[in-house]
Amino acid sequence: MKGNGQTIDVLFRKLYFFCLPTAGMRTRYIIKHKKLFHHIGNRFIWQPRQFPADPELISIGDNVSIASSVVFVNHDIVSQMLNRLYESKQFDELWDGIEIGNNVMIGTRTVILPGVRIGSNVIIGAGSIVSKDIPDNCVAAGVPCKPVKDFDSYVEKRKTMKCIRDTELIWEKFYDSHSK
Repeated sequence: MKGNGQTIDVLFRKLYFFCLPTAGMRTRYIIKHKKLFHHIGNRFIWQPRQFPADPELISIGDNVSIASSVVFVNHDIVSQMLNRLYESKQFDELWDGIEIGNNVMIGTRTVILPGVRIGSNVIIGAGSIVSKDIPDNCVAAGVPCKPVKDFDSYVEKRKTMKCIRDTELIWEKFYDSHSK
């Protein structure tokens, strides 16, 4: 998978991956091919349909859940624009790794930029853009992503939440909470 991802083998692998219908199948595929990544830990869930362009630059710890539509960006193409602008080849592409610690959940539609380390015991809110390191033991969200709450207080709050599976009760609770 190294390089620009344009070989027939890489393109076939990405197309095949995209067509896998369930997160479970995509997770098993990544575990089976984990040597493509720098590191893949145990108890791992992968929901995105997109296979990362540069998996060898991604390290993922134990007990990590990656929600749908998360994007890993390990390089930029600014150098191409600058080289054309200045009619030169003096600007090199930026390539860097991404490291995710243990016990991490990354929310849907998050974008993780090159050179970022996400610590352990971290929850990244949906739609975040992670452009700088995120420390251990926090809930982080936003554009740019930054810590908004400590991990332990979030865990305590979640302990009190009860799951409702009945559709009518869910809507009743929804309308009750929005009528105040």
